[in-house]
Amino acid sequence: MLSAAPMLEVAAVEKSYPTPQGPQPVLKGASLAVAPGETLAVMGESGSGKSTLLHLVAGLDAPDRGEIRLEGVAVQALDDQARASLRRARMGLVFQQFHLVASFTVAENLTFQARLAGREDPAWTAALAERLGLASLLSRYPEQLSGGQQQRLAIGRALAGKPALLLADEPTGALDQENGDLVLDLALGLVRETGAALMMATHSARVAARLDRRLRLDHGVLSEDAAAPGTQSAAASLKKARGA
Repeated sequence: MLSAAPMLEVAAVEKSYPTPQGPQPVLKGASLAVAPGETLAVMGESGSGKSTLLHLVAGLDAPDRGEIRLEGVAVQALDDQARASLRRARMGLVFQQFHLVASFTVAENLTFQARLAGREDPAWTAALAERLGLASLLSRYPEQLSGGQQQRLAIGRALAGKPALLLADEPTGALDQENGDLVLDLALGLVRETGAALMMATHSARVAARLDRRLRLDHGVLSEDAAAPGTQSAAASLKKARGA
């Protein structure tokens, strides 16, 4: 059973970007909560604000208004150095663009984030490489891997340090369905094994259906996904996670 205490809270977050025509709202009072070990899909079309929301949670950008708390820490109140430290210690990031280090081998890429966080575990890294089908490729470089192998490597790198929260932005969007399903199966299995929570941005209802809960972003407004009647609204999930 999931804990009632939220590990992530997003409360009334607003974000706009400047344009020649004036500020363009991207998020309009977004609220959600994620419990430890829970998986949440944030659905929406391109440009709906999914990536912006993940970037704000990761502390890569700051909201105009509202609050984001990770394990009780107000992310937006931290300076750049403290946000970077929080990301290294408690988060794993997976984006559609793999962002692998071209000059590093597979082995070096796999352990890169865990080493930065001071959380490298050789036994866990070896198990990850085996589970991800990369154990025989550790001396290769990213350019020598297929797209599916590169994405598996990116997921392994994010999970090597056993983060509390994995943020994934369209992690299977660049893959065909067969490879996408394989990567998703591996990611969900590893998330369950490590106990990490997962917040995934996706435009795919089929992918979103594999996660515990589904919310939808539409023109900056975050709400329950109408296509998933069992899904709680963002406000209801926040209230429940707080134990109200």
